[in-house]
Amino acid sequence: MKKEYVVITGGSQGIGAGIASRLSGEGYLPIILDQVEPAKGLDAEFYKIDLSHTQATVQLMDEIASKYPVTRLVNNVGIVRPALLENTSLEDFNQVMLLNAQTALICVKALVPLMRKQKYGRIVSITSRTVLGKEMRTAYSASKGALAAMTRTWALELAADGITANAVAPGPIETEAFKKNNPLTDPRTQAIVNGIPVKRLGAPADVAQAVSFFLDKKSGFITGQTLYVCGGLTVGLNTI
Repeated sequence: MKKEYVVITGGSQGIGAGIASRLSGEGYLPIILDQVEPAKGLDAEFYKIDLSHTQATVQLMDEIASKYPVTRLVNNVGIVRPALLENTSLEDFNQVMLLNAQTALICVKALVPLMRKQKYGRIVSITSRTVLGKEMRTAYSASKGALAAMTRTWALELAADGITANAVAPGPIETEAFKKNNPLTDPRTQAIVNGIPVKRLGAPADVAQAVSFFLDKKSGFITGQTLYVCGGLTVGLNTI
């Protein structure tokens, strides 16, 4: 049986690990790009790389494109660098934009020719509910907003080739990264948690559920969309 390859950036930890585990269980063969190895026992190809290194990322994606008939991509890798506006340095801003947005562009550019050749492709980008606004997220929300906007553009440009591009925007997901950037003792974090209508934090598996939906062959009439996986937190927010 033909293997269905899916490239997952940052697929060894947190949300990325949840996505990789779900997709492996569904019969996909994940190709994980990360600085740390994925969990033992996961059926996946692994490439150790710091995706903030532009040229190394370009070279690796060219290698993957020449080796595997990839039809699916999950742009998941990301860093936050939380800071108030006045404390947001240009260095941090540029680093967050590079890893969160530029890496996705590199991966899409490398894999789209393969998808076009096969007249089929699925691109899913992990954005964030912070694109609707959140304190201390100038750089992060900018990067995720850029990724969401690129997703809509890709949807228009690639639709005629059988390629869809969608985004999944997680709300509060209980990972080590979330707890590091949102200390549970911080009143702002408590306010977020208390405001979740389903009365719990999300899990990586919740995000993986949405990603799996967009990657499915049967989801070919859905493109350019953003699905908030937030436990209802974004419902009713003033986002004007």
